[in-house]
Amino acid sequence: MNSNYSNGLKKCTNLNQLFKWNSCFSKAKTFIPYLFFFIFLHSIQGQKKNADYRLNIRKTNAVITIDGIVDEEAWQETDVANDFFMVLPEDTGKAEQQSEVRMCYDDKHIYLAAVFYHNPPGPYYVESLRRDFSFGKNDNFLLFLDPFNNQTTGFSFGANAAGAQWDGTMNNGSNVDLNWDSKWISKVKQDKDKWVVEMAIPFKSIRYKKDVKEWGINFSRLDLKSSEKSSWTPVPRQFSTSTLAYSGVLVWDEAPPPTGVNFSLIPYVLGSVNANNIEGSNTDYETKIGGDVKFALTSSLNLDLTINPDFSQVEVDQQIVNLDRFELFYPEKRQFFLENADLFASFGYSNIRPFFSRRIGLDVPIHAGVRVSGNLNENWRMGLMDMQTASDEETGLPSQNFAALTFQKKVFSQSSIGLMFVNKESTSYPIDTEEYRELYPKFNRNLGLEYNLASYNNLWTGKAFVFKSFSPDDEGNGFTQAANIEYKTQNWNFGFKEEYVADDYRAEVGFVPRTGYFKINPFVGYLFYPEKKSTVLSHGPRATNISYFNEDFKNTDYLNLLQYYLNFRNRSSFRMTLINEFVELQEPFDPTGTGKPELPAGSQHYWNALRLNYNSKPQSMFTYSIGTRVGGYYQDGSWFSLNNELGYRFQPYVSLSSVISYNNIKMPAPWNTTEFWLIGAKADITFTNKLFFATLFQYNEQSKNFNLNSRFQWRYQPASDLFLVYTYNDQLAPFTDTTQTLTLKLVYWFNK
Repeated sequence: MNSNYSNGLKKCTNLNQLFKWNSCFSKAKTFIPYLFFFIFLHSIQGQKKNADYRLNIRKTNAVITIDGIVDEEAWQETDVANDFFMVLPEDTGKAEQQSEVRMCYDDKHIYLAAVFYHNPPGPYYVESLRRDFSFGKNDNFLLFLDPFNNQTTGFSFGANAAGAQWDGTMNNGSNVDLNWDSKWISKVKQDKDKWVVEMAIPFKSIRYKKDVKEWGINFSRLDLKSSEKSSWTPVPRQFSTSTLAYSGVLVWDEAPPPTGVNFSLIPYVLGSVNANNIEGSNTDYETKIGGDVKFALTSSLNLDLTINPDFSQVEVDQQIVNLDRFELFYPEKRQFFLENADLFASFGYSNIRPFFSRRIGLDVPIHAGVRVSGNLNENWRMGLMDMQTASDEETGLPSQNFAALTFQKKVFSQSSIGLMFVNKESTSYPIDTEEYRELYPKFNRNLGLEYNLASYNNLWTGKAFVFKSFSPDDEGNGFTQAANIEYKTQNWNFGFKEEYVADDYRAEVGFVPRTGYFKINPFVGYLFYPEKKSTVLSHGPRATNISYFNEDFKNTDYLNLLQYYLNFRNRSSFRMTLINEFVELQEPFDPTGTGKPELPAGSQHYWNALRLNYNSKPQSMFTYSIGTRVGGYYQDGSWFSLNNELGYRFQPYVSLSSVISYNNIKMPAPWNTTEFWLIGAKADITFTNKLFFATLFQYNEQSKNFNLNSRFQWRYQPASDLFLVYTYNDQLAPFTDTTQTLTLKLVYWFNK
């Protein structure tokens, strides 16, 4: 990088001189037109689309038994939500499969009873009895609640036709985070011509504002036998039925009762045996005690505390083939970080995240943590998190404090403005030398603003953000900004995205695998819908360009994609992709990912390729997906890959699945031919909706790794579990590391 440009980037850090430097302005000016355009779009906002769909809910003093039999007198006195609209395969009329939903409440619970008829009679399709099932693989019913009626946040509850439960928090207008679990009960009964679900949801299990008498609400049903998805209110088929912009209104006869004291204590105790051969035969025995505390500061704002947390029952990551030049992303699975996770994790883009909770407690224990999160009122949300980790004398890693503060303000119909501050502070160095202070800097901070756009009808969506990093030296004091806008109708889908990440931008508590680039990404797609009913539901092309430039605006990468989609009425799908790609390496890179020689920085590579993907219909007991890629690769080489996923279920008790990936890379010497397999197999056994066993085995020839993870879970009370977990991990030759762990963990959820 030339010195003038480098000096210019440093001047960007001074806000008073930001627009006095041309190179800074050339990047910042792309942000400003988007911001004004987003604001202009909201000048034409209208009222809530389905505000006329209203369901009255009344208080009852009758006793309701949750048994899947709708015979209580209270159900005869409620309003009925029926006459659902078809969403898929078409959204032009009423659903053919009839549904009826009733609701009432008492001082402690919201009650729901739903009856789903199917004509003609036939089998039910379910995946298993496991909680938080896959939506598209089950006959199911979902409830979407928007207690603040703000069309952006809420809760979802549901069940499949075998009785498995579904629950999650809602964010960004339609996303459902299934990692959230709460205490509630349900029961499903099946007949030949219908299935019935009853639910009782405690008021203490959700968050809402007192004295609000109108909530957003919608009901969704999927019937796989007829391939029909339906909704109580009309929802355009390009959107999910969870889209709160298209929800109706739940009208209370009086304001829902206050929750009173809402306090939960969730202690755990565990014992584990750990064996490894890293330094000869070595076996360790461990006992551990810790737990969480949940306290409702208000009916919509929650305080969470954790002491000595343990995540041994969390499933291992599913391995994938890594032929990417940059770090791969693996999602957070630890329960403490998941409630209201969108307040922290949704800032930025998938490849520009100022906060990524998996950076916390990486290879060291977490001593304690606190989080305050939720809604301040119908327009304001906040999140505050602070975690303290241990130090490691062997590596010199200091104990560190991780803090994040976010505020989110709803504007217009569904949009929001957010602020985030992230701080990582080294608090105590076990080896306090200049070398270790350079290796583990004293602090890293990020401060930024973000604007999320969602028009009242969801046709226009987008985002714009800017973040600035702060570090002890000038090399970590850069900034990033990005913006995108997308338009989506039934036929058209097009948009534009741009990103800039400075070479000296640092997010040590985030996920930013690539720095020092400017990126543009336009795309356009169109779907055709056959006028006559046929096996093809929709089809159409999509064109995408992704271009990267360095900070001197020299093109270093581009990826051109021309795709064609076929979506079938039975919910199977096919996709063909033509690939045209160019890469100029900025760093040395091993194109095989197996430890072979690296290609030099500055070398240029072009290739074309073809990718084909097919997903079978989910109704079959035997399901599969298959994908292949054939074409060029680095150094005028070739890359052939074949990926296959298979599944078979003995519903609803046993689900078997496998993942098989084969890769063959041919390049000139010294790389020659490289081939490797990735094989994974999983057995998921659900004896009941409270007793589960799952085992996963994976063999990755590329990384020379074999692992096995088996987990037994007994939910002996709502949200209270006994786990028995066995993990085996083997680094194959030429490595010799083998570790085994057996853990018994008891968790109890105490509510007041």
